[in-house]
Amino acid sequence: MIIDLTMLIDETTPVYPGDPKQEIRQIAAIKKEGYNEKRVAFNSHFSTHIDAPFHMLEDGKTLTDFPIETFVGDAVVIDVRDQREITEDLENIGNCDIVFFYTGHTEKRSEAGYFENNPVLSKATILRLIKKNVRIVGIDSFSPDNAPWPLHKLLFKNDILIVENLVDLEKVAGKKFKCYILPLKIKDADGAPCRVIAVL
Repeated sequence: MIIDLTMLIDETTPVYPGDPKQEIRQIAAIKKEGYNEKRVAFNSHFSTHIDAPFHMLEDGKTLTDFPIETFVGDAVVIDVRDQREITEDLENIGNCDIVFFYTGHTEKRSEAGYFENNPVLSKATILRLIKKNVRIVGIDSFSPDNAPWPLHKLLFKNDILIVENLVDLEKVAGKKFKCYILPLKIKDADGAPCRVIAVL
């Protein structure tokens, strides 16, 4: 079974406050030009996307500094919907390359207050993830922490990537699976939209 954990890109996809809104425009149509084509424009941290250390560290790695195998691995989803500050001992996850946290927050992505009152990871949980040598941490929210982003930076200093705006994690909550996270191959990328799929 293959499950898509990626947010749909359209005119309603939420944009972080202060970022320019996405552009999705039809520039050719079959009836006129003989083919269909769209122009799309958006920031590197849009929709379901992955953050590289260079996003917040001046000397941090870019996405293309990581080998492709970094983005494929064993993953687990932890159900933390009842927590505002997520504190997990992680003792039961075993050796995992990728750990996702299911908060339910992206279910509110069409609401005006999406970028408010988001659940956040505790520093203790971040330190446990670092100790377990995970490669990627993900969440179904726009961020695992808030400004001034101390936990982003802590993960980045350990070359741990962050996936944000995941969706449909309830379909794989509590399960272990093979995960494929495929970012756009942008030179010197601080981050990039990505397709995330779970293979059970």
